[in-house]
Amino acid sequence: MKVPHFARLIFEKAAKREQHHILYYKDTEQNKWVGMSWRELADKIQATACALIEIGVKEHDNIAIYSQNKPENIIVDFANFAVRAASVPIYATQSASQIDYIINDAEVSTLFVGEQQQYDNALQVIQTSKFLKRIVVFDNQVDLKGEPRASYFSDFIKTGNTPDNNKIVEKRKKAATETDLAVLMYTSGTTGEPKGVMLPHSCILEAMRIHDIRLTSISRHDKSVSFLPLSHVFERGWTYFCFFKEVKIYLNLHPSDIQQTIKEVRPTVMCSVPRFWEKVAIGVHEKIEEMPAFQKGLVAWSVAIGKSYNIDYLRLKKHPPLWLWLRYQIANMFIFNKLKKTVGIENGNLFPTAGAAMDEKLIIFFRSLGIPIVYGYGLTETFATVCCFNYTDYKFGSLGELMPDIEVKIGDDNEILVKGKTVTSGYYKKPEITQEAFVNGWFRTGDAGKLDGRHLILIDRIKDLFKTSNGKYIAPQQIETKLGADPYIEQIAVIGNNRNFVTAIIAPTMAPLKAFAQKNNIRYDRIEDLLENEQVYKLYEQHIAESQKDMAKFEQIKKFRLIKKAFSIESGELTSTLKLRRAVILHNYQALIDEMYDNTIKNALKTEISQL
Repeated sequence: MKVPHFARLIFEKAAKREQHHILYYKDTEQNKWVGMSWRELADKIQATACALIEIGVKEHDNIAIYSQNKPENIIVDFANFAVRAASVPIYATQSASQIDYIINDAEVSTLFVGEQQQYDNALQVIQTSKFLKRIVVFDNQVDLKGEPRASYFSDFIKTGNTPDNNKIVEKRKKAATETDLAVLMYTSGTTGEPKGVMLPHSCILEAMRIHDIRLTSISRHDKSVSFLPLSHVFERGWTYFCFFKEVKIYLNLHPSDIQQTIKEVRPTVMCSVPRFWEKVAIGVHEKIEEMPAFQKGLVAWSVAIGKSYNIDYLRLKKHPPLWLWLRYQIANMFIFNKLKKTVGIENGNLFPTAGAAMDEKLIIFFRSLGIPIVYGYGLTETFATVCCFNYTDYKFGSLGELMPDIEVKIGDDNEILVKGKTVTSGYYKKPEITQEAFVNGWFRTGDAGKLDGRHLILIDRIKDLFKTSNGKYIAPQQIETKLGADPYIEQIAVIGNNRNFVTAIIAPTMAPLKAFAQKNNIRYDRIEDLLENEQVYKLYEQHIAESQKDMAKFEQIKKFRLIKKAFSIESGELTSTLKLRRAVILHNYQALIDEMYDNTIKNALKTEISQL
């Protein structure tokens, strides 16, 4: 399928599909989903593009979008493409100081914002920024607080509809090239300041082409929930692909709404991060635990049948025997479908999952249930997918098979190096850092891995790998992924660099922990008292030991501390994509960490002294 330039894509689709609905959003006042046709979407994009011309937007200007997943977010994005401007997506959760950095670095004069919180932050920035000249607000309920440089999108979109402006827009659409910068996407920066990743239209067009080759089951009959923020490269790339393939897109406004949204929409496709599926698994296991013994036995039997059918046969392109096929139909009818309907994923065609490491056992569990998890790997700099599971012959323990025409080789320190047309042209206004990011034309991912044929296996982030004082290398993400699937653990940060053993800081999942306390008559007035309770400590000790029983002794956590407040973006302990900022965590919990090691050292000294 030929991929049209994204300056023209929506308009070409509208000419063919006219009144077919493509984009849906939730009308909160009426509590119902509202659809927008290709024609309506194209008309709004055209009107927005004309308004951009009216305010003097030039070719190759940078226009920022700081909002939750709203229709206007997408309308502005494609309007930018139509006038040959670049979109600068900003996470809706980012602070005033963070957006100030991006606005100034990208020299943004026009900022589109979603709701009150984003507007209030933008208002702070416009007071001092030498670049930001206007704020356009999507939500008409936002209080503009008398700021003359702010306006509502509903008013803005009406300002440029003149014959001259329409002619200019048409001229720019035709002039748009593959080398034009499409998106300037700032990395969340686990270390150092954020960097603007330059993604020209050639990256998008190539991503559409190779995904079309790989994901052959995707069609206009699918419907997708846009769950991750559109400022995340994974969701942005997936949403572009949905437009290209004419998949109906349902925008989930707030992450906290996702469970309800899925039940209302019943999507066939949806991209997400592993943590979403970890929580689904916890919910499923909780339901199983509530079942009587007979039903539990039936579930265990069904999962075993599902594993044999989906993994031992279909995965390997083997034809299941009749007896297995019949048993699977029974398991699917009485167990799997009911579990999937409870979540809202019974119509699943394909569920891409990436952004963090995922426990192999979790993938096997969902695949056994017939839930089509497609695990993969990519970066902002590669416009998402480098590799992913294929429909068959996927290998557990790997990140999947390399995408068509994507090259990967392993460099020094086992670093994964990538080459292909989806790879960034570099970092915005940072030539030195760009030069460091490439070696002989290969992009340096910063991840350690190895190749098994065309299947890529991840070891860990090179910067995250640490060595204990005993000389043993530890991959903390592997440990965190394993333990993060435990229902009692919400977040975990593994520590051990230059230490003589491994420790951890753990943010508990409070609901099951409180249920445990109630069941065991543990009384507490404060959460701190609960976290310091000896029975609670032993509970976590047992769960950690069980999760790590197959790991090497030097990888096993010897001590841990439970914390009351989870790691957050606001505290700087998480990036906008919810990855751990280890340096910040080490700093914030330095006293707690030192205590774990100091106490052990002191106890060891006492033992040695007593033996003298």
